[in-house]
Amino acid sequence: MSADTRVVGTSGPRPLRSVKYGFILAIVSVVALVLSPLLYRTGLVGLAALVLIPIAVLFALIALILSIVGIVATRRRQRSGIERGVVGLVVSLLVLTFPVVVALNARGTAPIHDVTTDTADPPEFVAALPVRAQTGALNPVEYGGPTVAAAQERSFPDIKPLRLDLAPSTAFDRALAAVRAMNWELIAADASAGRIEATDTTALFGFKDDVVVRLRPDGSGSRIDVRSLSRVGGGDLGANAKRIRAYLQRLGESHGG
Repeated sequence: MSADTRVVGTSGPRPLRSVKYGFILAIVSVVALVLSPLLYRTGLVGLAALVLIPIAVLFALIALILSIVGIVATRRRQRSGIERGVVGLVVSLLVLTFPVVVALNARGTAPIHDVTTDTADPPEFVAALPVRAQTGALNPVEYGGPTVAAAQERSFPDIKPLRLDLAPSTAFDRALAAVRAMNWELIAADASAGRIEATDTTALFGFKDDVVVRLRPDGSGSRIDVRSLSRVGGGDLGANAKRIRAYLQRLGESHGG
């Protein structure tokens, strides 16, 4: 009798240890994956909560291997072992889809966290500075210069200023309405300076990213520049560029309507 299969009385053989441990690790991995964003949102452990993600992926990978080995090795009459092995297999695969989806979404994006429609003269944050300081933002507001600009151009060549055939005062009202329509948290709206500052919170982890919208006269119309800056993280997986695209699209549609 294999040392990995144990028989107790007449209750029949128990599942292989590989199935048992694979099932346990699969459950632990999904718990860790769920806890990571929940703990980060509470603010109790900060960025340390993100460590649970690679731990969850590692456990899921081990669980996947153990479950496959257990399913193959378990004899057909050990029905409970097969079922538990299948559950471990499915759960571990579900957990492993998370990094795959993240990698696919990040494909082709530069590892930057600061995106702007004007890389030569980026809009500056003013009212957001004390907010960022209070929340312990790790990323500086100083723009990264030509290196970041070149990386953005390679990954997001479509991020360009928006020009509206509207007087600056009218364009400002439209821009402010678009900020509110995006459900961003408004920090400040300075019509005289042509500057709007706001904060957007990501859906899953609740990361805070700050946005500044700048309006300037452009002939008989107005030019709108936008900058989106993450408070933490070396790369944003394309989130800031996506945010700017969505905002400019909404603003352009409101003008067209």
